[in-house]
Amino acid sequence: MGSGLFVLPGTAATLTGPSMWLAYIVAGLFVFPAALSKSELATAMPTSGGTYVYIDRAFGPLAGTIAGFGLWCSLLLKSAFALVGFGAYLAVIADVSIKPVALCLLAAVMCLNIVGVGKVSKIEITIMSFAVSTLLFIAFYTFKETTTTEAFAEMFPRGSTGFVEATAYVYISYAGVTKVAAVAEEVKNPEKILSRGIISSLFIAITVYGLVTLALSMHVPPEELAGDTRPIYTLAKSVGGPTLGTIAAVLAVLTLTSMSNAGLLASSRFPFAMSRSKLLPSVFSQVHSKFLTPVVCIVVTGCVMALAVIFLDVMKIAKLASSFKILIFILVNLTVIVLRESRTQWYSPSFRAPLYPWLQIFGILVGLALLFMMGLNGTLALVAMVLLGTIAFFAYGRRHVERKGVFFTLGPRPDLIGATTEPAKDIEDAIPREAAVAIPLLGKERSPETLVDVAAALADGRNVEVVHLTTVPEQTFLGAMLDEDPLVGSLRRRMKATAEEDNVPVTFDAVVSRDVAETVNRLVTRLNSNWLVMEWGLDAKQGVLQNHPLGWLVDHLPCNLALVKDVGIRKIREILVLAQPGPHDSLVVSTADHLSQIHGANVTFARFVQEGTPPIEVQSESDYLEQLAGLFERPHGKRILVGKDEVKTVVKVTAGYDLLIMGAPRGRDVKERLFGTVMDRITRGAACSVLRLKTPRLQTHDVMATGDFPRQGEQRFELRDYLAEDCLVARLQVSRKSELFSAMAASFSAVYSQLTAQEIEQALWEREETQNTAVGMGLALPHATIRTLDRPALAVFTVAEPVDYQAPDGEPVDVIFMTLGPPSGRRIHLELLSNISRMVLDTTLLQDLREAGSSADISKIFMSHTSNFEGPNEDG
Repeated sequence: MGSGLFVLPGTAATLTGPSMWLAYIVAGLFVFPAALSKSELATAMPTSGGTYVYIDRAFGPLAGTIAGFGLWCSLLLKSAFALVGFGAYLAVIADVSIKPVALCLLAAVMCLNIVGVGKVSKIEITIMSFAVSTLLFIAFYTFKETTTTEAFAEMFPRGSTGFVEATAYVYISYAGVTKVAAVAEEVKNPEKILSRGIISSLFIAITVYGLVTLALSMHVPPEELAGDTRPIYTLAKSVGGPTLGTIAAVLAVLTLTSMSNAGLLASSRFPFAMSRSKLLPSVFSQVHSKFLTPVVCIVVTGCVMALAVIFLDVMKIAKLASSFKILIFILVNLTVIVLRESRTQWYSPSFRAPLYPWLQIFGILVGLALLFMMGLNGTLALVAMVLLGTIAFFAYGRRHVERKGVFFTLGPRPDLIGATTEPAKDIEDAIPREAAVAIPLLGKERSPETLVDVAAALADGRNVEVVHLTTVPEQTFLGAMLDEDPLVGSLRRRMKATAEEDNVPVTFDAVVSRDVAETVNRLVTRLNSNWLVMEWGLDAKQGVLQNHPLGWLVDHLPCNLALVKDVGIRKIREILVLAQPGPHDSLVVSTADHLSQIHGANVTFARFVQEGTPPIEVQSESDYLEQLAGLFERPHGKRILVGKDEVKTVVKVTAGYDLLIMGAPRGRDVKERLFGTVMDRITRGAACSVLRLKTPRLQTHDVMATGDFPRQGEQRFELRDYLAEDCLVARLQVSRKSELFSAMAASFSAVYSQLTAQEIEQALWEREETQNTAVGMGLALPHATIRTLDRPALAVFTVAEPVDYQAPDGEPVDVIFMTLGPPSGRRIHLELLSNISRMVLDTTLLQDLREAGSSADISKIFMSHTSNFEGPNEDG
């Protein structure tokens, strides 16, 4: 509390007239989202620096430096403004020179801060208690003495525009309600005290501001109040005479001095925290041996405040700095969203803001609107603050830090691809062995023993490695985490007991990590694992988006992924397999086959079709299930699930099974990627345990490369029977992958008149999103699944110049074998891939195709090689 109430009401009245009191209340409500968000962040990170620390951990050191310097400058300037701004009230009490008195008060404030926050808090409590009591007395005395309401005859003399401008102007009056987070490290029991303090401060401020400004609007005529720089004195004198006016002036002097004290206390902690994070020299992180306060930071901040008092037009600069405060409140709301949706393990606040994420979104939108209302001057001040922080980072911080914020771990992580051939020393030392299956535990698992049971089945007698990961912020020194947590000790004992009881080779290790995705990636590389097993939906209640703690890595693991949802079923008797055409179905079927053998369980294959689906399409789905039977060695059943809603239909059926096995396809559009796929909703609602399987996106067509799958019948397979002669195109003139897909789709649509090029192209991209179809050596094998086709077809394309295909080996693609077929053609599709693979590996087919100059050349080359190439014999 300070200049926002003792100085700003006069200017606010100029902007909006008698509705000025309502502008204060609305502004306070607009601050509410940031106050709740900051309360949550403060209980998760009760450390000196407050907002700077939150932004640094969420968005990285550059954003942290900008926030730290901006907050430091804006706070100290507003504190200097309080020292100078009390001159209008001081003139009522004594005839003194303002600046010398302001500097003396500043010196006293610096001394108070140096001796410790405990001493400061006692003085603050005394002054604030007196201030709040006196202001409320003046307000209620005014209500008692005032009987006229003529001032409210015209509430909005400048209309809605003036009211919004006034709201934006007085918004900064509430900036101080969250200052306590900057000194959270010096607060006792911060997990409870901080959130209570911030929220109660906001409501007290709204109440006091609203009542006092309402009294001003009721008692002081608008024309007299407009532009008044000492409105509280004016109000007190008009209702209580010179004596009450003098008391109000003394109150203003004390309160504005107190404001500068709180400002110095909070602003000095920003350089202190930045120094500890290596964004500023270490001298700023030194604390006094007796008082345990950051003396250097306090003195430097006080000296800069003194220079501002002496040389600058502090009032104007402090007001311009207010725009940066609005930006900070926007970032505070955004930080909560980033940290919640990242599922970061170390982010565990004791207080969680309600109405997430709508409250934060509202706060962000309001902040953006207020920034717009600040106009050109506010924008320039914002740019100046950003430039100052950027210069400081590149001048010093960039050379001393390498960390990145949580935000930059959520998107694509190209740093993880190709950087894992040399595992980091910490992983190599902690885990000096290989394992077929790796289980990373992040601390939120319902039953680690269940994960071990699944892993043991997948490992088939080979080693299983369980690793407990403790993630910490990047600023945390890993050596500080050497002492083993009791939870880790308990897990170690339980894993040992499970290994002995089930006679499974299970080992357990604990690793501390700053980046869980990077650590898991290095872990499976070090272990040379075939499988990674994790719990599905870890800490799902933390955010609203369908996100996994591994983030981007989930779709780019170098091994198979199994996600487990455990509902407590210990005996597996009935297994339901919900298969989907695509790269995951062979993995789903082979895993179901293996688990059914281990548990002696019955297996049922199922597909869903909408009510009213044409019989030919229903038969296609049934044929697809028959095709899968060729990959399955044990007796099984088959079900076509018919209903209006796939999720409700499948969830209802799961009540009759113990385990549901299905693929884990990536969302095909933005909505599915953010809020989850149909499979995610089925998993969430299933009445039985669920096993979700995903084959590595960058390890394509393993079955194609080996031809290692069961065959039914002794029939000889002929590639040429499926070749689409009109879809052999040489030297396509394309430069991008998207252009290539468009050209191939156009070629097929010309042959199949019932299909559109757009339909084919969409099917190609749906498959490509799930698994990269480049296989190396400049070869790609894209595939499109089309329900209305009656049989698979094969086409061959070459391009004039190799196209960047984002292939696993990084090589561009210039030869493409494209297949098109119905779901029921899955077996033939696998046969096509198997034969193409053997031809590519055993003949000069690729080299010859690259030299082909026409469609006729491609046809001749292909027929020549298929004639000379020996297909599968009677033994397969």
